[in-house]
Amino acid sequence: MQYFAHLRALRFGGHAPLGRHPLPHPPFGHPLPEGEGRRIIAKLEKLIGEKILAWKAIGIFDSGVGGLTVLKEVVRTLPQEDTIYLGDTARVPYGTKSPETVIRYSRQIARYLLNRDIKLLVVACNTASAVALSALQQEFEIPIVGVIEPGARAAAAATRSGKVGVIGTAATVASSAYTKAIKRINPDIEVVNRACPLFVPLAEEGWVDNEVTRMTARIYLEDLKAQGVDTLVLGCTHYPILKDVIAQVMGPEVTLVDSAAETARTVAQILTEQGLLRPENERGNHHYFVTDIPAGFIRVGNRFLGGELGDVYQVSLEQDQEGGEGEETQ
Repeated sequence: MQYFAHLRALRFGGHAPLGRHPLPHPPFGHPLPEGEGRRIIAKLEKLIGEKILAWKAIGIFDSGVGGLTVLKEVVRTLPQEDTIYLGDTARVPYGTKSPETVIRYSRQIARYLLNRDIKLLVVACNTASAVALSALQQEFEIPIVGVIEPGARAAAAATRSGKVGVIGTAATVASSAYTKAIKRINPDIEVVNRACPLFVPLAEEGWVDNEVTRMTARIYLEDLKAQGVDTLVLGCTHYPILKDVIAQVMGPEVTLVDSAAETARTVAQILTEQGLLRPENERGNHHYFVTDIPAGFIRVGNRFLGGELGDVYQVSLEQDQEGGEGEETQ
């Protein structure tokens, strides 16, 4: 302790404090050069800060329940990490809202999750990723990951024929977000989009393997198959629930790109590069918040996560914006 007091003194001028005897030699055997104590303390503070930051949670948000497929992949990839999920169920869907409104909602949620001490934020909503991701990245200092870029990168890498299909909600398809992201990576890739709005209620109802779902998938996907796409992006966070049926319709020659899985891999890569991973022998805790009555979220969420959903709390983002952390009810 005496030695670290000595180092703190050196940080502010390079000398031991008055009234104390300077240590004759530091533990590593040589006197400290002028200012070296300050540099050592700075390094120690940086190291300690990184260690503390590594123990913070990963924040994930979506307009509703679909983002749980992203959370599921994050937990599968990084089981040692804590997560905090917020579903904005009071204001779902985002696809019908103006860009300005989606950005405002996304900022509110980001501030709420930052107040809960997260180290990385995942925007697990295709609409918010397309509209608000850039604004969030400019405003907040932590790493922020969307679901569109990871899926686009994987699709561009996977295609052999240069023809990629993208399925999503009507709003995501209308935004051309995946087309733009894929074209930024490789302008020569042809992108064919198809809106599949009925896939969302089918996934939420748990109709993942019946004739109604198979018939719907055939109707939606026959044109993409006829156009010869060899890679298909599941451009909605609900769609991984229907992956088996979609794969059956498209056939084994078509590679399915799960944006949720690709996003989880991107999260793991960022945390690894920044030294922010928790030890692998740890097991994370998972916390769930919604902005409306939790009953519907719990019913569908248990289906998405295989019955592993924990307690879900209702919060008020408007109250949080006024300066508190938001009122919670279970």
